[in-house]
Amino acid sequence: MLIIGIAGGSGSGKTTVVKAITEQLKENVVVIPQDSYYKDLSHYTEEQKRVHNFDHPDSIDFELLRTQLKELRDGKVVEQPVYSYITCGRSKNETVTVRPADVIIVEGILIFTDPKLRKLLDIKIFVDADDDDRLMRVMARDIVERGKTVEWVIERYSNTVKPMYLQFIEPSKRYADIIIPQGGHNKVAIDVISATIEKSLAGCRKNR
Repeated sequence: MLIIGIAGGSGSGKTTVVKAITEQLKENVVVIPQDSYYKDLSHYTEEQKRVHNFDHPDSIDFELLRTQLKELRDGKVVEQPVYSYITCGRSKNETVTVRPADVIIVEGILIFTDPKLRKLLDIKIFVDADDDDRLMRVMARDIVERGKTVEWVIERYSNTVKPMYLQFIEPSKRYADIIIPQGGHNKVAIDVISATIEKSLAGCRKNR
């Protein structure tokens, strides 16, 4: 098993990179999104939810993420939480069953900020993109997929997304083994990464 971490700022193109790598690999791949592990805020008031900083490392339940990742590594099946951006809480009645795979990809903006999680990652990839490009993608995503207003997106970007990127996410780039410039549109980088993963898996099998 190979555990790969893919980090980068909001709107950098992480999802595009994950999809491209998954499509190229011939192996069985499971994707673990960091966003499924946001702490449950369903008991918060609407005002508390509105001002909550989702881009701070403290917003993530890293302990549960690490525990489930270790269980997958050990060949166990886990029940991944289902998080709602509408309610800002975890589903009480629904989880996602995740089974071990040849390749596990952990994807999220903050995954390199947790030292214990970094130690579980065999390959660390950081997806880089221009600030303007990231802002446009964040606006499109939050308005279309999450039902937010333009004003809400701009306020959140100015007050939390950009400051937290500069304080936590961008500095975590130094832990990456590979940095992909131009976001998810860098086909050459994606091809090289896919080949590297295939080679690493082959080496793992040879050493069994």
